[in-house]
Amino acid sequence: MSYPFHDDELEVIGHLPTRSGIMPLYRFPVTMKENVRATLLKEEPVWECLGYENQIFTPRIMPENAVRGLVFEAKPFDNDTQAGGKDMFGIEWEYIPSVGGSMVRPGKPFLEDMYDWEEKIKWPDVDAWDWAGSAEENKEYVKTTRALQVWIQTGWFERLISFMDFEDAIMALFDDDQQPQILAFFDRLADLYINIIDHYITWFPMITSFYMHDDWGSQKETFFSPALVEKMIVPSMRKVTDHIHARGYCAELHSCGQIRKQVPNMIKAGWDTWSGQPMNDARAIYEEYGDQIVVGVIPDIFDPDATTVEEQRERARAFVREYCRPGRPTVINRMGAEFITDAFREEVYKQSRLIYGG
Repeated sequence: MSYPFHDDELEVIGHLPTRSGIMPLYRFPVTMKENVRATLLKEEPVWECLGYENQIFTPRIMPENAVRGLVFEAKPFDNDTQAGGKDMFGIEWEYIPSVGGSMVRPGKPFLEDMYDWEEKIKWPDVDAWDWAGSAEENKEYVKTTRALQVWIQTGWFERLISFMDFEDAIMALFDDDQQPQILAFFDRLADLYINIIDHYITWFPMITSFYMHDDWGSQKETFFSPALVEKMIVPSMRKVTDHIHARGYCAELHSCGQIRKQVPNMIKAGWDTWSGQPMNDARAIYEEYGDQIVVGVIPDIFDPDATTVEEQRERARAFVREYCRPGRPTVINRMGAEFITDAFREEVYKQSRLIYGG
């Protein structure tokens, strides 16, 4: 359905505090949730997502959220005193305040290899988590016109690292003898994530998307070849994304590093969208794959003090011409939202509305 643009939409009717600052709320013709969903499913956006339409939901009932210092829910969470501890597999994580994140202390891996993982790993009892209590505690938090985005930390390769440390985990992926064991473990891990996702849907049906984390690269290069990822990780990922889609929800991937080479694997794995870090050439990725996956892009950075308001608006118009093409929607990467001026943001909204709504 098309929503013709009207100038009164540009009225700022409120402000939204986000991790990137205070963002203006325009008189949107549909909810932010509806627009995010239409964008990710490539139906037809109503406007270019500006980087703040999602509301993160990572309740502490899922142990990973607490141990990694990434709890976003109704009840406040103090990372300095509450983060860290044992994850849902009983692996100990240490929260590092200086970096704002947690890690498993290296040097004493839980597994030295994957040959006997079935005997050693104790799987979490997801039913035992206090879902009812969390639903009651967060009943107001989840009443939002934004897209409710559930983060699931520590994906497939990251989970292997948590058990084995980085060096042994990456070597195991290349080891022909251990590969069958890893494939079986990843498949079992997919079943666990599906179970967790089903619990979320049962207790929080208003969710829009599941945003899963699995880092695949460093500043300069991917950790492993696309062929290895296609063989070892894609099948179990696809199992999860197929389930998410079958339940009527969107599947988002978070993966850090210079991993442009892995975009075809993201598509094969069924992800609806990926927003890469700035070292990835989002422009080239969009040109090559923008008809198959929604690319998160960061607008070219400029100095607001040295750029007139009209020049900022022209930059916004150029951005929309490049990235708001029918059938190839994008979103403004969350990391890019903090670099956008009010004039740039308003013009992106207006021009994208004119393209998508007429």
